[in-house]
Amino acid sequence: MKHLLSLLGFVFLLIACKSTTVVMNNDDPSQNIIPSPSKNDVIMTSASNSNNTKTITSFELRETVEFLASDELKGRNTGSEGIEQAALFIENNFKFSNLKPYFETYRDSFKVGEKHAYNLVGFLEGQDKKLKDEVIIIGAHYDHIGYGKVVENDSIANGANDNAAGTSAVLALAKYFTETKTNGRSLMFVLFSAEEMGLLGSKHLAAKLKTEDIDLYTMLNFEMIGVPFTDRDYIAFVTGYELSNMGEKINEYAGTKLVGLSKIAQQYQLFRASDNYPFYEAFNLPSQTISSCDLSNYDYYHHVYDEADQLDYNHMASLVNQMIPVIEKISQTETKEIKLHEE
Repeated sequence: MKHLLSLLGFVFLLIACKSTTVVMNNDDPSQNIIPSPSKNDVIMTSASNSNNTKTITSFELRETVEFLASDELKGRNTGSEGIEQAALFIENNFKFSNLKPYFETYRDSFKVGEKHAYNLVGFLEGQDKKLKDEVIIIGAHYDHIGYGKVVENDSIANGANDNAAGTSAVLALAKYFTETKTNGRSLMFVLFSAEEMGLLGSKHLAAKLKTEDIDLYTMLNFEMIGVPFTDRDYIAFVTGYELSNMGEKINEYAGTKLVGLSKIAQQYQLFRASDNYPFYEAFNLPSQTISSCDLSNYDYYHHVYDEADQLDYNHMASLVNQMIPVIEKISQTETKEIKLHEE
């Protein structure tokens, strides 16, 4: 889906709803923020989240993906002009959500050869005096590969499912929790760069936080959540399912079978393939990825057709909203209930 068309549609929607929210500004990406949904937007909720009036809409997830996966950002390759625009967009959304930077700024900088790269790190202090020193990381990578194999004169690998989708979830969750403040433990929201180059951003941050000796409880990573399964009895899978009780606890906290084990993910060793893994290595704690795509239900991995119009935003909103009470519960339990299985 071309960004210009989505922009025009968005402006029309704002006019129709007489909205005063900010629209996408292609001339200055740092001014882009997620618009507030109107009462007509699709809202997917879960029974577990029924006590909260605030929910995450398919509309806000879609708008994030359409910006990040637009042709203007040219595939968000690390060190490129496109990923700089994506970083400005993320920073501005963190600011709009009143999320504080964890470091002096949101940028956690590192080098990839001669290229400058940076993770974006925001922090929400816990609301429980006894638990606030313990940290939960909620992450996703916002980079992609830039260009791919040319198909029908198109060479931009837009990276909608991989991983503008996961990025949209993290931004929406950051906004949700800064507004509701229903977190007992502290939440660190991280968008990683250079994942496609070998998890370089997450390796950098994991090592950095390890030297700070933070009290990390667990790391939840969102990766490729843009398409649903049609042949499973769960909505998403947890990588490394057998390594910890995270999957069991997620289902317990959600009150439904939200996640399960993907044998295909095991076959492809997806546990080692995303930004959860460096935290597992550095801290020896449950650090796992939540995904609804194990490469069996989407044909456009690292493909120029991985565009915003391929994704199912109702599915995404449903999954993210069902994760809200899970994250709340993870942050509020008196003890750290999610644990690695003993070998």
